[in-house]
Parts: sequence; C-alpha cells; structure tokens
Amino acid sequence: MCGRTACSLAADNLRRACAYRDRRGRQRQPEWVRQERYQPSYNKGPQSSGPVLLSRRHLQQDADSSERVLMDMRWGLVPSWFKQDNPSKLQFNTSNCRSDTMLSKSSYKGALLKGKRCVVLADGFYEWQQQSGGKQPYFIYFPQSKDATETDKETEGDEEWKGWRLLTMAGIFDCWEPPGGGEMLYTYTIITVDASKDVSFIHHRMPAILDGDEAIRKWLDFAEVPTQEAIKLIQPTENIVFHPVSTFVNNIRNNTPECVAAIELGAKKEVKATPSNKGMLGWLKKSQESSPQKKENDLPKWTSQFIQSPSPKKTSADVLQQWLGKQG
Repeated sequence: MCGRTACSLAADNLRRACAYRDRRGRQRQPEWVRQERYQPSYNKGPQSSGPVLLSRRHLQQDADSSERVLMDMRWGLVPSWFKQDNPSKLQFNTSNCRSDTMLSKSSYKGALLKGKRCVVLADGFYEWQQQSGGKQPYFIYFPQSKDATETDKETEGDEEWKGWRLLTMAGIFDCWEPPGGGEMLYTYTIITVDASKDVSFIHHRMPAILDGDEAIRKWLDFAEVPTQEAIKLIQPTENIVFHPVSTFVNNIRNNTPECVAAIELGAKKEVKATPSNKGMLGWLKKSQESSPQKKENDLPKWTSQFIQSPSPKKTSADVLQQWLGKQG
C-alpha cells in the first residue's frame, strides 16, 4: 500500500524535475495549474494535497494530449457521481486503489475508462514493517545518480535538472462538483500492486511505479493509449532502493528532513552518515539552504491540523547539522 509520502521540492524545481519531450521531440517543462496551492512536505498523508502530472487535454479539449501539466490535488479520490454535499462524508478509503479491482469498483472504473490517469509525484514513500516490538518505518525511492546527491551543484531556469529523481506513481483522478454548486474538487488515488521481491519483507503491497519517461507518456496520453494498453504498465518494479527511518515520521505533524533521514537499526537517536545515506543527507541539507524560509502564512490551510510550527531558533538544516555532528 502507500499511505504516506514526501515531496519536498519547491514548485519551480518540481516543474524542472518533470521535464519531458513532447510528441515532436521538443524538450518541455509542464506548466503549473494552481501553483499557489502547492506546499512541499516531508510527511504527506491522505486528505492532504500533493502534486500530480496529467494531460493538458483534461483541462483544455483542443490541447495536444501529449502535453503535460502539474496540478495540486487532494489525496483520496472522490468519485464524480458522489451526491453528498461534503466529500468527507465518503464512507470508504480511496487513498489507494488495488490494480486487480480498479476496473470493477465503481469508485475508480468510470474515471479510469474516461482516461483520467495521472502520475503522482514524490521524493519517495514510507512503508512500515510489522515487527514484534512494533512497526519499523522505511523510506523507499528511486536509485539516485551521483549528480543528484552532490551538494555543490546548482542549476537554474531551463538548465537540465541534476537534482533528486522523483518517484513517479501511477494514479487515477476524478473531479467532483458540489451538488449546490461551487469550486470543483480534484482528487486522486494511488494504484497499488503486489510488492516486488526486494521490498516484500517490509509490506506485501507497493505503489505501481512508472519507471522512465516512456512509461509516463503512455500512462498520461489517454487519447493515444487506450485503457487496456495502459494498464499493462501497472506492474511491480525492482528498480527501487530503501533505508530505515526514525519513528519520528509516524506522527504526521512532524514535517522536517528528519522524516526521511536514514538511521542505523538498533540506534535510537543517531543518524549515521554512512555511504548509503550520505547522499540523501547532503541533498536534504542543500535543499534546505537553497530554499527561502517559509513564512507562517505560506503554510497550507491544514497546517493547524497536521504540521507543528517550527522552532524560531532552529531550522531543519540546523537539525541535520546536529545529527551529522554527532558522528564527527
């Protein structure tokens, strides 16, 4: 399954990280729709909002279906046919959609057959392994290149993205209109499959991950790729890596780099700067230093419910430096 993710890139960097080639082979960056609603987070859960890619044709009928846009949507699909006046009255959990039932369950079938396919973006996702003493969380993500984890590289504007490779998960979205009128609500679900061999010891389910731009293109281009062909892409992948993280992430109010920082199992508080996670820690430190300080009024509307206000005297970068200092 997939019940928690991290997506910490700023809006502009997220756009650059999603660069692609259109049908004519031109290098493009997807345009944002409602960019002001997007808020980076190290600890996203269902009912919060998150960034997704979709075909522009869903929003503009005469658009090229291969053209992509970025949009912030709420996690937890609300079917367009839902008749209640409040989407929170939906009686079942739609944050995940099993691949083996997505064409039979009414919550997803209609949207899927209409081509409402999207790609859910994240740095990675969290999964919890059941153990005798409780549950151990892990952070799972794509293998990263050397460029992605070097802390002295900066790219701007239209330069090729050299940073973190985003995890790209197959999703289904829908658009719900309040019966009494009002703003349309866009929501999504993440498709899940049987876990691949390498991560099955953590959990028996995992997100359907689209590995590479060709898979993303086929999943998004609903006008060119029919449903029955697109669902062939929904398979487990072995091309992922993972590391254990602190139970700090268990509390969804916690929203700092500590959520994704690797730990050594058996150590309660220390974060070892081992070769396997040194790149992750460096990348996090760099992202914190290059990001402007978030103002209180820039936080999402659900801040009071899910995110604790950070201490004014200690930034996330300071916390990382403290961890690394312990190992010196």
